[in-house]
Amino acid sequence: MPIDNSDTSKARAAVGRSVPGTALWLLRRLRRGAPRQARLIALMLAAVFAVVLANTFGQVRLNQWQGAFYNALERRNLPDFVAEIGVFFVIVAGLLTLGVAQTWIDATLKVKARAWVTDHVLSAWLQPRRAYLLGFSGEIARNPDQRISQDAARLTDLTIAFTIGLGQASLLLVSFLGVLWTLSAEVVFSWRGESFTIPGYMVWCALAFTLIGSVLTWAVGRPLVARNAETFAREGVFRTELVRISENAKVITLEGGEAGERAQTGRALGHLVVALQMLANARARLTWITAGYGWIGLVFPILVAAPGYFAGNMTLGSLMMVVGAFNQVQNSLRWFIDNYPGIAEWQAALQRVSALLVSLDALDADHDPAPRIEADAATTDRLVLDRLAVRLPDGGQGCVTLSEPRVEIAPAERVLILGAPGSGKTTLFMALAGLWPWGQGRILRPAGFRAMFLCEQPYIPDGTLIHALAYPQGSVDFASDRAARALTDAGLGHLVDRLTEHNDWDADLSLGDRQRLGIARLILHAPDWAMLDDCLSALDDGAGHDLLALLKTRLPGTAFVVLAHRNDQENFYTRVIGLKGATP
Repeated sequence: MPIDNSDTSKARAAVGRSVPGTALWLLRRLRRGAPRQARLIALMLAAVFAVVLANTFGQVRLNQWQGAFYNALERRNLPDFVAEIGVFFVIVAGLLTLGVAQTWIDATLKVKARAWVTDHVLSAWLQPRRAYLLGFSGEIARNPDQRISQDAARLTDLTIAFTIGLGQASLLLVSFLGVLWTLSAEVVFSWRGESFTIPGYMVWCALAFTLIGSVLTWAVGRPLVARNAETFAREGVFRTELVRISENAKVITLEGGEAGERAQTGRALGHLVVALQMLANARARLTWITAGYGWIGLVFPILVAAPGYFAGNMTLGSLMMVVGAFNQVQNSLRWFIDNYPGIAEWQAALQRVSALLVSLDALDADHDPAPRIEADAATTDRLVLDRLAVRLPDGGQGCVTLSEPRVEIAPAERVLILGAPGSGKTTLFMALAGLWPWGQGRILRPAGFRAMFLCEQPYIPDGTLIHALAYPQGSVDFASDRAARALTDAGLGHLVDRLTEHNDWDADLSLGDRQRLGIARLILHAPDWAMLDDCLSALDDGAGHDLLALLKTRLPGTAFVVLAHRNDQENFYTRVIGLKGATP
């Protein structure tokens, strides 16, 4: 039966337990899927890091300027002071230009990366049969739209931000470590009349200060990953409830179901509020560490360098250079602390997107322990159903079978598969379409199997009427006069003048007219094989008889397999096969 992908951790286990392993797996997959986009993004990243490198040089120069500027202040040297102001504006002009360039490249890179990732996940989701089969994959199947849209966007934005941020922090760290190590020699201690220095004293202070903050942040912030993932999931459930009500507002209103829907959406909102509050509590606990660490960091470098200044071994300019270099090193080292909430959000988004991809891949795998119907190519031009037993979707052991163990349907034959309501006709229909693989037996399709499947509720896409009629092909594939004739034949002649009109046709047309549009679509495409599942249920017997007679005339070379609960069109069918439902 359906594949068990009930939670994110199960799907993630397929790509590796570690977060870096999952990220590398996803990156390799994306690169294989679109190598040109991967190269473009790599080039843009290289451009960003070139700007970051230049910006780092500017920051080092600014730190050197601080020493000269404060020394001029300490000496009350007006000419040097004015000269350093001029130097400052030159440095700032360069840093401002680099900052604007980095912002533009960064934003553009996020747009490209989002398009890259979202397109890949969309392609994986819309592979044949996958979008339908995913519905049987447990928790993973809920809200794929949120994973594709919001989670993919969140993942790409944070990945780019963290990649650039970590790279910039690393460059600043490497650049200022040497500066801070050298300046540490100016922090001279005195003890019992002896003066001495500690090699790299300020560096060790920065490392110790950051290590303590990182450990505390990790210990307090660990629950954020789970809290973020739970919040994303609850947001998706709540949004799905709202979309469902919007799509079914007419029926809900007619049946007076507003109170029930309000209660159900209220429960979904309540679960979301609980998840949001737990996330807020976790963030508040972490803020004690991050905010407190930030405030202490304002005075910590001055405190640890103060002995050298008050001993008279450091000028004010040297002290400011030490403080500036310390802050750069400490800010680089505390990158993890400052970004931990975002890292937790990134990790949750990574897990959700990767879990969706793993689940989609699993739909094509053969490791499902439940028996599956064999689908293969026939050696003849016939459609063969050999000892077919289709498992019903109720989770039990019941199967739907045909009255004949082996059924062969020839081209241009018109076969009725007759079964009582609830006997499993729609499940058999989905099996014939290859969308329900669970069961036993074989379905052998002839080579070049060009078929259309028409169900009770035909899909009508947004756009023009001719686009809806030509679906799944484009409207340019059919001449407008052919489309007009197909509409007229199906009893929709009053819509011919609206062929190029943009509209929400699914909402505008009644079920009967939508079923007529499905028949018009069938006539227009003229497939070799047509599978029909109660596709005329909203029409009266006379209209149904006329449309089947029309199909017989317009599509003489098409083979029809019709699943219905009664045989009221005997002149249309060449053969009737019984359906046995719910057999153990």
